Amino acid sequence: MRIGAAHQTYAQAEALLDTNVQRVMLVALFAALALFPFIADQYWIYLACLVLIHIVSTTGLNILTGYTGLVSLGQAAFMSVGAYTVAILEIRVGTPFIINLILAGFVSAAVGLVVGVPSLRVKGLYLAIATIAASFILHFLFANGPAFLGGTQGLSMPPARLFGYDLARPFQLYWLFMPLTALAVFVAANLFRTRIGRAFIAIRDRDISAEVLGIPLLKYKLLSFALSSFYAGVAGGMWAYFFRVVTPESFPLIYSVFFLAAVIVGGMGTILGAILGAIFMTMVPEFLKIAVSYLTFIPNATAQLSPIRTIVFGLLIIGFLLFEPQGLAEIWRRVRRFFHLWPFKK
Repeated sequence: MRIGAAHQTYAQAEALLDTNVQRVMLVALFAALALFPFIADQYWIYLACLVLIHIVSTTGLNILTGYTGLVSLGQAAFMSVGAYTVAILEIRVGTPFIINLILAGFVSAAVGLVVGVPSLRVKGLYLAIATIAASFILHFLFANGPAFLGGTQGLSMPPARLFGYDLARPFQLYWLFMPLTALAVFVAANLFRTRIGRAFIAIRDRDISAEVLGIPLLKYKLLSFALSSFYAGVAGGMWAYFFRVVTPESFPLIYSVFFLAAVIVGGMGTILGAILGAIFMTMVPEFLKIAVSYLTFIPNATAQLSPIRTIVFGLLIIGFLLFEPQGLAEIWRRVRRFFHLWPFKK
């Protein structure tokens, strides 16, 4: 029975994976992700691509809200900046998709820096309202701005291309999105082992004490906004390549609420929580839809029970807030602790 890990060196203590079991599980996970598109049909690959996009955006919001303690309801707006950047570059410039995605992240980060300026003076709900205001401003700009933004009709873009081949189908895009998402999660996981990440956590836990200790609040709050927006911009670019039509209505305010709920349900301040939250928020409605479709004794059950499905989804979120405020990540940790001690723990 393994009840802990004895670290002999600093390098072992700081390792991202400190046991062989974790390394084996990670290899098994990547093997499963590599096999998935060959055994799943197009519908499930489509959902997997959507989950990967949501994981990137939720991870970014978790940096800002979960680790730095700054509430934002503008994640969808930052995604829209990334999506429009990718669409314009793809249509007008024709640069490679990977450069478009990187530039989408940087443009969104620049917008996030501007939106994050009020974070030094206000926080909590006041900051959330400020980010909502930014969402409305960006929506107005995209709908009524210059002609190259496409107005309310938006922009239609060609698929991503790699070595002369179009990446148009979910099966093809999966091989683009999966490594990008793994890289985004890996970078975020290591961020909080650095001076910058620890400064974020110090600001979240007690911002006045962090300032007394010499941490410049404005610098690190703006940096957190920029990093979160960078992730949102890349996710928005992935979204644009996935759906290939970008309009001002593609990223409504409820989409930002979706990501905030994913952070809360998954577990604020944990990388695993962002992943689990994104999967939960994307897949549970689909599972409920499938469950309803099996109620064949009710005529047209899918249409008739659609409101009930939404209510059940809402109740699940409320249940997490009431009974497990630390989210799915805490449930996972409890399961791990149980099997570490099983069968000796009563």
